[in-house]
Amino acid sequence: MRLRNAAAAAFGALTLVLTIPTSAIAAEGEFRYVYSGPDGSPQVGILENPVSGECFTLPEVADPGASSPAHSPRNRTDATAVVFTEPDCEGDWFSLRPHTGYGSERLKLRSVVFS
Repeated sequence: MRLRNAAAAAFGALTLVLTIPTSAIAAEGEFRYVYSGPDGSPQVGILENPVSGECFTLPEVADPGASSPAHSPRNRTDATAVVFTEPDCEGDWFSLRPHTGYGSERLKLRSVVFS
């Protein structure tokens, strides 16, 4: 009887472990960038706690034919941010270190990935 109860408990624990969803790992903190609004004025975009390993095409500058790229990124996350000159994490890239990484107005970007 004890063996049957132990087996049932072990099976229940295993089932519970297998059914608990795993959460995506996120870079904690903010990633900021500057882009031009519809009237040409500078606007600030923010990604909060972005998922690590996922490419983020910045929505405000996603279309190279319709908008100028974003610039002046500030990486205040706990992960390295790699910024790209093209959407979908393509083109030239530059790496920004965690917490203090930043780029000037000359650093243009349209997408970013965190590691």
